[in-house]
Amino acid sequence: MSTPTLTDDLPPRIDHEASLPVVDADAAAATIDDDATVAVSGFGSVGDPKAVPLALARAADAGDRDPGLTIVSGGSVGDPLDTTLVEAGGVDRRYPFVATDAARTAVNDRSIAFADRSIAGMSDDIRLGRVADPDVALVEAVAVGSDWLIPSTSVGQTPAYVRAADEVIVEVNDAQPRALAQFHDVVVRDVPPNRTPIDLASPGDRIGDAAVSFDPSKLRAVVRTDDRDDPYVFREPTDADQAIADNLISLLETEYETDPVFGAAPTLQFGVGSLGNALMSALSDSTLADSDTGLRYFGEVIQDGLLDLLEDGVLEAASATSLALSAEGQDRLFESPSAFAEDIVLRPSDISNAPSLIDRFGVVAVNSAIEVDLYGHVNATHIGGSRLVSGVGGSVDFNPNAHLTVIATPATAAGGEISTIVPEVTHVDVTEHAVDAVVTEHGVADLRGTSPLERAAALVECATPEFRPALQEYVEQARERGGHVPRAPERAVNWPE
Repeated sequence: MSTPTLTDDLPPRIDHEASLPVVDADAAAATIDDDATVAVSGFGSVGDPKAVPLALARAADAGDRDPGLTIVSGGSVGDPLDTTLVEAGGVDRRYPFVATDAARTAVNDRSIAFADRSIAGMSDDIRLGRVADPDVALVEAVAVGSDWLIPSTSVGQTPAYVRAADEVIVEVNDAQPRALAQFHDVVVRDVPPNRTPIDLASPGDRIGDAAVSFDPSKLRAVVRTDDRDDPYVFREPTDADQAIADNLISLLETEYETDPVFGAAPTLQFGVGSLGNALMSALSDSTLADSDTGLRYFGEVIQDGLLDLLEDGVLEAASATSLALSAEGQDRLFESPSAFAEDIVLRPSDISNAPSLIDRFGVVAVNSAIEVDLYGHVNATHIGGSRLVSGVGGSVDFNPNAHLTVIATPATAAGGEISTIVPEVTHVDVTEHAVDAVVTEHGVADLRGTSPLERAAALVECATPEFRPALQEYVEQARERGGHVPRAPERAVNWPE
């Protein structure tokens, strides 16, 4: 059977004419060496392999093997890999993102060696062997043939990982509809110096195929599974979320009227999570919903809020690499995929996060933070500067390259006990040079064209009122010491006293 394209009839789950090596998960797991480097599918905690990681964990728990695997994912993955296998002691090294409590604990107690990394460059890193050289690509698919597979609910880094790995194991998931093929737009770029520009004129364009192709000699095993992704659970928006949304919408509506780039083709990206989902939902009640030019989304994940906007006709196109949906969102999409297929495009993450496209489409990037300091630096990954929460993910792809970069965050954490606006961040993921505005429930700090002390004044006003006097006191003490960027580092360490 030839590699299917988007316009073909849906292929069978497994192309039996190709005499594929169909085995159970335990048999497939047994082919993976204890010290192997395994590149896995998955992004936004969906589309990741489920059966083989559980088989590896069972074997480790039973004492039948002593795995010390290096796991390389496209982004966050679910519990089979980052909880069950981690808790079985099966993972020694991990790239480039973690999102479960078990994985965070293992990284923070250093039982797993972890290296944080942005998303856009991971495909090159793996294909060129700069970070890891994968022995096996373990990927989830909705259909497979002798030399092709169709990804499931995420594309992520799968095309690059399959190309780079010595062997391929495919989990064919009967719980994921084959109609997901209608969303995929798979392109594999040449590596430098032979790389050519990406031929996309707008986020809704398609330039690739539905399937990922590979050398048929690589196919080690095919495993049949029947398990949906663990769904996202989006909390109900808080009063702070709603106020942040209101302030963000006010900023975007002003930009739409005054910025010729955003006004001509408003294109947005939101970080994954409950706040991002709430911010997406707020667009329905804004003047942007009536934009003559049409609102577009170019980002990493499709969340429930985007499905709402598509159904309401607010969005003309949504381009991402992952379907990170709630259980209700999965049901909506899976029951009627054709209703969304023309408007949703899932791409490899080196396309969805490509700096050149973020710049070309004039994306307004909206991402969150753990803390922001008075000069605009952002910590998005480490509590107290040392305890990893997840990883930088795509924020460092979008924030420096966006037309407008917005950090949206509640002004406090820990039930109001901790200010997220601080004198100095304890870990820097995004520098002041890549932040245009900060939005909290208390207002908008527009940092464009401001001096350090002007930035500080604007950010103090975005802090919770209870913390403003202490922040202002820090600014005054630092100011007395002079310099372009006034600092009092010993006060910042102990702030607030």
